[in-house]
Amino acid sequence: VQLQASGGGLVQAGGSLRLSCEASGNIFIINVMVWYRQAPGKQRELVASITNGGNTVYTDSVKGRFTISRDNAKNTVYLQMNSLKYEDTAVYYCNAVVTTPTTGPRNYWGQGTQVTVSS
Repeated sequence: VQLQASGGGLVQAGGSLRLSCEASGNIFIINVMVWYRQAPGKQRELVASITNGGNTVYTDSVKGRFTISRDNAKNTVYLQMNSLKYEDTAVYYCNAVVTTPTTGPRNYWGQGTQVTVSS
């Protein structure tokens, strides 16, 4: 199973970006899809998560500004980021708990995508 993230970039404060992460491989079910971020000198933190049933969780700092969604047919998770702030600058990582036809649920990580918000 591989996760391919895309959509990062440089944006001015107040702007928007949309991140995507597609899972590929021998997938039976994707239980949970998650976006994390890590800013320089800080620990990686959970930004938002979504279950295969559509239940979502957000960290407080992004509530009302970020929206996580997924397309189960495409095995893809999205993160729509609006009203971006300087403090949203970080490397964003997608993560998924995936069950394959031959294994139980396992944790997979995509490569990071850089989001830089200029003040």
